[in-house]
Amino acid sequence: MISAPRRGRPFWLAAIALLAGAASPGEDFLAKGREALAKGDGISAEVALRRALAAGVPREAVAAYMGEALLDQEAPDKAREWLEPGAFTRDTAALGFRHLAQLERTQGNLAAAGEAFDQAMAITPRDATMWVEIGRLRYVGGEHVLAIEAADYALTLDPDSVRALEFKGQLVRDSQGLTAGLPWFERALQRHPRDIAVLGEYAATLGDLGRAKKMLEVTRQMLAIEPGNPRAYFLQAVMAARAGNTELARGLLARTKDEFDETPAGQLLDGVLEMEAGNYVLAAEALQKLARAQPGNARAAQLLARAYALGGENGLVVHDNADAAARPEASPFMLTLVARAYECDGRRDLAAPLLDRAAQAQRTMLSPIVAGSEVGALLAAGNVEEARRVADSHIATNPGSAFNQTIAGDVRLAAGDGVGALEHYRLAAYVRLSQSTLLRTVAASTEAGQGVGATGLVEAFLAANPNDPVAARMAAGEAAATGDWRRARLLLEHVRDNSGASDTELLADLSLAQLRSGNPKAAEATARAAYALQRASPVAAHAWGLSLDALGRHIPAQALLAKSRGTFAER
Repeated sequence: MISAPRRGRPFWLAAIALLAGAASPGEDFLAKGREALAKGDGISAEVALRRALAAGVPREAVAAYMGEALLDQEAPDKAREWLEPGAFTRDTAALGFRHLAQLERTQGNLAAAGEAFDQAMAITPRDATMWVEIGRLRYVGGEHVLAIEAADYALTLDPDSVRALEFKGQLVRDSQGLTAGLPWFERALQRHPRDIAVLGEYAATLGDLGRAKKMLEVTRQMLAIEPGNPRAYFLQAVMAARAGNTELARGLLARTKDEFDETPAGQLLDGVLEMEAGNYVLAAEALQKLARAQPGNARAAQLLARAYALGGENGLVVHDNADAAARPEASPFMLTLVARAYECDGRRDLAAPLLDRAAQAQRTMLSPIVAGSEVGALLAAGNVEEARRVADSHIATNPGSAFNQTIAGDVRLAAGDGVGALEHYRLAAYVRLSQSTLLRTVAASTEAGQGVGATGLVEAFLAANPNDPVAARMAAGEAAATGDWRRARLLLEHVRDNSGASDTELLADLSLAQLRSGNPKAAEATARAAYALQRASPVAAHAWGLSLDALGRHIPAQALLAKSRGTFAER
């Protein structure tokens, strides 16, 4: 029959094409999906992979890649449908289990993530990218030393791995400081200049170092590679906020398309910007999310209290912060805020002692610069208005004096005018950013609700002065407030080893950091040394009691904790 050869022709043509090495349509789509994933384009990857499925590629050959594409789009539930069954081909199984481990890690299922990594490791034990993911899992789980070892092993396997270089840079930045982390990101970018994730880490580090011009250059590079990149706009918003350009910062934050709404950094920035704009209810909503997620974050608590106060919610100020204000270590800011809230409700009997404590703490902080001066005497007497008149007269006579600018800033800070204080402190810092100016600028930034800028300033100062004990202790306090107890311990150990071995409060703080980072034996030894220096110190007794309790020595621990409570009560 004449028609029979025609019906068979497509089969023979297909056979000839396969013999010649041509790919099927499904394989072409699969390859395009992998190419899109390599560029970080999860949406295009998903489209190509679904076309591959429609063209006959088995689900098992697509599952690992589809899971990755959906993870890139931040769709974990959909990704789980493809990854959790573990139905992969032999060639994609290691990749699939790695992505399953990544999914479990990001959702807090650390044990399940470990099991998935075990399955991947059995297939490809020497894959550098997999070891990076293992390192991240270890870090989240508190196994920080093992995380570093994983990063180093990944670089041993592949010295040019962009993910290993990025991870190493992050670890070095956390443990050794911002400047030390930069070379690792630069090394990664030398090999992979268009990697968006590394560019973001590089830009963020530059921003924390105060290198705004270079940071802006890098974020613009990110946007050139990936137009609309949310992180680039967020970093630019942070930079604008630090520079005091609130409107620009709000506009840039809006361009992130809500990508950072559920992150601590996003909630903090949103709260600060809404407060600056006078939207105190919206500011409180953003800061409430952060305070609930991080109940130990003192900066978030202070900013939330300020938002309540500015919005006239004095009852909420007292409800949330009365206990904190009652503690001996309460900041002048918090003491004053709670006291003013009491005053607004007619409770002057409760406000007066808090204001007395705030004034004493404020005088202690300001004493290095104002002691012996006319303005200092006026502040010590509580005559803030007269102190301001005298300070302003000095400014009028010699505005270029860093001393005069600092005194004027001190007066405004004592009056609760954080924004005004910042203006003077920045002028003083233009001449010389000393340790005392750093302290004042940070205090004013907190008072003004500009904590983001304060944090960046501390880090920049510490990078320039790595042995400065005050900057290191401030950075350690910030690390502890955000739950990074490992960094807090490293910073405080550095201060102790260089200058603070006889400082009772430093040793007490270090003991707590050692305890929280998982070393109760070291914490006990440090707290015991603090107690030996000053047996009447409530913080030393408290630290020693906590460390003994962690070691199971409950009877002496309870005695020390009771002693610390009694001493605090007497004060």
